[in-house]
Amino acid sequence: MGTLIWILIAAATIVPMFKLLPHFGINQYWAFVCALPIGGTIALLWFMALKLQELEKR
Repeated sequence: MGTLIWILIAAATIVPMFKLLPHFGINQYWAFVCALPIGGTIALLWFMALKLQELEKR
């Protein structure tokens, strides 16, 4: 049961990332990193924040 919940949560984070990552200049296939339990999503959000700061400086 826990695995099924984890797969649903991973899918719920991967799908929106496919649309968000290209806006930050990141290849959309990096969204599959969200399948890693917690670290993948946190790493992608951190990288997106860095890119956003970079875009704001321009």
